[in-house]
Amino acid sequence: MNEFLILTFQLCVLIFSIIVHEVSHGVVALRLGDPTAKNLGRLTLNPLKHLDLFGSIILPISLRLVGSPIFLGWAKPVPFNPHNLKNPKAGSGLIGAAGPLSNILVALVFGIIARIIYTTIGFAEAESLLRLMSGVVYINVMLAIFNLLPIPPLDGSGILFSILPVGSYRFQDFLTKYGFLILIAFLFIFRGFQVIEPIIQTISRLILGPALL
Repeated sequence: MNEFLILTFQLCVLIFSIIVHEVSHGVVALRLGDPTAKNLGRLTLNPLKHLDLFGSIILPISLRLVGSPIFLGWAKPVPFNPHNLKNPKAGSGLIGAAGPLSNILVALVFGIIARIIYTTIGFAEAESLLRLMSGVVYINVMLAIFNLLPIPPLDGSGILFSILPVGSYRFQDFLTKYGFLILIAFLFIFRGFQVIEPIIQTISRLILGPALL
């Protein structure tokens, strides 16, 4: 398959996946009593409402062109106001978990489709299509696992903060203040992607089963 077409497809999948991810945060926030995202018009799949030029387009393309094993990006974060939640601590954790869970759901849907194609059509006859389906699964699992890292500004930090004891404010403040630097160090100094890659591969295999290419 033409490399340009593959890159275009992967970019489209990534953009769609991170939009679903962000909208999920807003939907759960609304269900928990906070209409901030709704009032800002962010509960939509319209890419124009979510895309970040650097995070959604420039960075993913650059990573792929240089052959990086990391193929990530982000959209404009969907805001929420914890003061509108009945239980701000627990609610913030649920909102944080919504994004990664939505990506796992997308991966499961496309994994089922891939299994059906593999069973009814066969690998040889549907190789290109199965490769595309596998790519969708892998990208969404990668987004989910990466965002579950308990490092600000990733969603895992919101989940972590929701279960930490009340007296841990200093630790939370430290993570919030230095989270981005910790994340950069984890990825590029400690080769963090190599740490989570086996997890991503294992979950992708479980979802795709025999359709995995």
